[in-house]
Amino acid sequence: NVIAPLMTRHGRLWSNFWGTLSADGYYARSEDYVDIVQGRRVGVWNVPYISNIYLIKGSALRAELQEMDLFHHSKLDPDMAFCANIRQQDVFLFLTNRHAFGHLLSLDSYQTTHLHNDLWEVFSNPEDWKEKYIHENYTKALAGKMVEMPCPDVYWFPIFTETACDELVEEMEHYGRWSLGDNKDNRIQGGYENVPTIDIHMNQINFEREWHKFLVEYIAPMTEKLYPGYYTRAQFDLAFVVRYKPDEQPSLMPHHDASTFTINIALNRVGVDYEGGGCRFLRYNCSVRAPRKGWTLMHPGRLTHYHEGLPTTKGTRYIAVSFVDP
Repeated sequence: NVIAPLMTRHGRLWSNFWGTLSADGYYARSEDYVDIVQGRRVGVWNVPYISNIYLIKGSALRAELQEMDLFHHSKLDPDMAFCANIRQQDVFLFLTNRHAFGHLLSLDSYQTTHLHNDLWEVFSNPEDWKEKYIHENYTKALAGKMVEMPCPDVYWFPIFTETACDELVEEMEHYGRWSLGDNKDNRIQGGYENVPTIDIHMNQINFEREWHKFLVEYIAPMTEKLYPGYYTRAQFDLAFVVRYKPDEQPSLMPHHDASTFTINIALNRVGVDYEGGGCRFLRYNCSVRAPRKGWTLMHPGRLTHYHEGLPTTKGTRYIAVSFVDP
């Protein structure tokens, strides 16, 4: 009459069932619990406790369970009360792991203070974060199948989904405290920015730790593929979102980046959200004039890749920039 699909947290033994109960009626690990969770034993199991998701036959609710307050017990929380009350009516609780039904989210530390709180879930729910925010063709890029080199030693590949781009822009606009684009900048060591932009730093929205995780998990492997013999821990002092507008700051003067390598991710669409823009590498007289939303440029920062931001002539252009290994 009652059956639940096995659901676990990704990569963990945490699940939605107990294999047995302790003497005082609480959790105890059954001898086959790990084998069931990890799929080494497959079948349908009679268990004492289920939670989160389950099916109950309507006939049972209309018959032996009809008169009961299933989720109330003087000493138990609602989930445990439900299972205890069901068992007292001699109704068995079953669990099946014969098919993959999905997984549980880890929400113990879920943040609710941001506009798009899922952006902060890269540690707690990494697989869901990847599915939502990492471009579907990233794995092809990692295999070398979707990487372009529009200028010497400048690589171009997909990294973010449309959702990632949109939510990061919206998060920054929601925060709203854009810099003034002048040389005085109290956010950085020394208080002076040689090449100022109108921007918001990742640490201003408390996203620095999550951004570093993104760099380690998704940018570092690409770096090691594209620049053989170079290995990075993806350390950075500066990571920020830049906003370009014709009447605000349309372009950026020629400069070197304070980095070993730089990533520059286009967060919106040329020809739709803005016109103009792009990046010109002066030494090579080579420009990338039509950045693709969700794709990143990766290029050396110092010495060889002196570059400038080309004028945005209409609309608003957003890019996410990181100076890696300064």
